[in-house]
Amino acid sequence: MELEYRDFYGEYYEDLLFAQTEVMDFLMGKMSKGSKSFEHCYSRVKRPASMIEKLRMRNLPIEPETAVLQITDAVGVRVICSFLEEVYGIADEIRGYGWEIYKCKDYIAHPKGNGYRSYHMVVMVTTPRELEIPVEIQIRTIAQDAWANLEHQMKYKKEIKDTALIQRELKRCADEIASTDISMQTIRELIMEAALE
Repeated sequence: MELEYRDFYGEYYEDLLFAQTEVMDFLMGKMSKGSKSFEHCYSRVKRPASMIEKLRMRNLPIEPETAVLQITDAVGVRVICSFLEEVYGIADEIRGYGWEIYKCKDYIAHPKGNGYRSYHMVVMVTTPRELEIPVEIQIRTIAQDAWANLEHQMKYKKEIKDTALIQRELKRCADEIASTDISMQTIRELIMEAALE
């Protein structure tokens, strides 16, 4: 597997690994300091086959330099939080770290049409070779992550009948999950207020 990545990304593979490690070290450092601001996080370098497909879809040259410097999710990090408040707290901590923020999209406040919710950030990490590598960070609640994973699995099933009904049901589920996230946040705040009395 490692050879496959090195075959496609070439000398840029080390830059991708460096950027991935920088972001993960920052996040895990937060956890090791006792800051229980998220449940877990994981990361990946985009598989060469997926990257090639993305480059083709965008009519870009299929070459490592384009993949690494023009596609913003060659390195992806996902942070899973228990509560909505933590999503925004982590986003603020990342914003304050010193990386250049290339872009942010708040799909929690402004969900996609299918109901998808998550907070996306792209940060620029400078490598020892002075390259600016974009790293996409997705921050979401456990409930949002469960919905996104199931929706992703179902999206790739073949020969689905009545897709309109399925899309409506997925959107309904996403809305119910959003409501549950808000309720859980409210319950947490009530518990914290009661503990202070």
